[in-house]
Amino acid sequence: MTTRQRAARDVKPHEGLAVEQVVRHIALLMQSGGLKPGDQLPPERQLAEKIGVSRPTVRAGLQALVTMGVVEARHGAGTFVTDGPPRLLAEPLSLLAALHGFTRDEMFEARRVLETGAAGLAADRAGGHHLAPMVEEVAGMFATLDQPQAFLVHDLRFHRAVAAASGNPVIATLVEMVSSLVFEQRRRTVERAKDLKESAEMHRRIYLAIRDKDTERARREMSQHLDRARQAQASEEPDLAPSRAAGSRPA
Repeated sequence: MTTRQRAARDVKPHEGLAVEQVVRHIALLMQSGGLKPGDQLPPERQLAEKIGVSRPTVRAGLQALVTMGVVEARHGAGTFVTDGPPRLLAEPLSLLAALHGFTRDEMFEARRVLETGAAGLAADRAGGHHLAPMVEEVAGMFATLDQPQAFLVHDLRFHRAVAAASGNPVIATLVEMVSSLVFEQRRRTVERAKDLKESAEMHRRIYLAIRDKDTERARREMSQHLDRARQAQASEEPDLAPSRAAGSRPA
């Protein structure tokens, strides 16, 4: 457990409002332009004096912001506003999946809603700087057909690149969170995958549709890929029925 995590744990219940005050103070700095992506936050002592709270309370507030993906702590350097697309941790979704027994079909249904829309938006909005990462990840998939774990990393990055190309940070954030959970579940079974070349080709077709700015084709290719991926995932888990059992694994 880190010093900041211990500080968050040791904050007393009555100090909860003070922690919210820390979060609100930093949020206002961001909203006013006083803090921008990549900026370093003031030192804890300075924040404590400015807000009028204790340093442990400041640490607890910063830990809350880290959990939200708003800031990141860099060992020995300080705390910085997250640079790049916003991120949400997958742990809350993972806990819900375990608690409610999300099925494979439910996970893929959610992915279809998010990612077919993202592909369509990407076809409308993607520029060259969006297309380059997709090309790189497709090439990486074809280069790692005999390395399922490495292939899966390129697969994950491709879907995140498509979401980023949608130009909608809300969609990109949601796909980031869901894809993290999908990765953690899929890496346990991907060694049994039998269709990695077909999967790489489907990703290539999604990229080509986005490059050609063909919105409907991009949506269709993504939907077909996700349908095929659902079937492939099921074949990797032949003894696991897609039920609401607590131990069922989302795809």
